[in-house]
Amino acid sequence: MFGDMMGLMGKLKEAKAKAEATKERLKTILVDEQSSDGLLKVTATANGRMKEIQVSEDLLQDKEQLEDYLILTINKALEKAQNIHDTEMSAVAKEGMPNIPGMDMF
Repeated sequence: MFGDMMGLMGKLKEAKAKAEATKERLKTILVDEQSSDGLLKVTATANGRMKEIQVSEDLLQDKEQLEDYLILTINKALEKAQNIHDTEMSAVAKEGMPNIPGMDMF
């Protein structure tokens, strides 16, 4: 029983290390999004950090339109980034779950 517990602890430690490695890798995955007319482009990382915003000169003439574009486009990029993040972390969690008798129902 003690050996089983040590093995379980080892697997949990390994799963934690894989999760941390995945979080680091997500910092390097870039998600691009742009407005429908291409006047605004944003780039975010898969962990939800904005990396770049490109604004067309034409869009700088209308503050209200620029604000609307920023909200819509950034939210789209962050939603894509969150989906990638969730998918990657879910895969790590499934892969790293140790086989514990009686816990297979989860």
